[in-house]
Amino acid sequence: MKRREQREHVFKLLFMTQFNSENEMTEQVNLYFEGLEEPDDKSRIAIQEQYSSVLAHLEEIDGVLNEYSRGWKTDRMNRVDLSALRLAVYEMKYEEDVPVGVAINEAVEIAKCFGGETSGSFVNGVLGKIASGRKDDAEEHKAPVRKEHRAKHIIINKADKEKKQTADTAAEVE
Repeated sequence: MKRREQREHVFKLLFMTQFNSENEMTEQVNLYFEGLEEPDDKSRIAIQEQYSSVLAHLEEIDGVLNEYSRGWKTDRMNRVDLSALRLAVYEMKYEEDVPVGVAINEAVEIAKCFGGETSGSFVNGVLGKIASGRKDDAEEHKAPVRKEHRAKHIIINKADKEKKQTADTAAEVE
């Protein structure tokens, strides 16, 4: 089973977690795997381990999401978006073999597939802020991701560019 398919199964389990108690989830996870034909033992173990690990870090992951998603705390987020975000933040922080860009891209694709019309852009926006370490208030903040995978974002503001061109033209005339 490919990594993308495993990621999708973890996403689905995380989504289910939002509707079931902790005690019910043990049975739900077993029923989920019984309904699948594809996963071999190795894939099933990998899926269950990643799912359990995300849950073990859930409080910290939600803290990161709440810190960067201004106006959209985790208790207000669409459950599909929240599940995709949780998985991506986990991968960005704890999965050494998953580049930040891949984690973001995969989360956006999952959100587009399972979420609403704006889910992909919402997930991309939140994860972009986390990867760059910038909050909405433009305050510099150390991103909670591995240093070797920090994403660089260069934003060129069109208005600033036009002001610079106007200033350059004015300087030439003088």
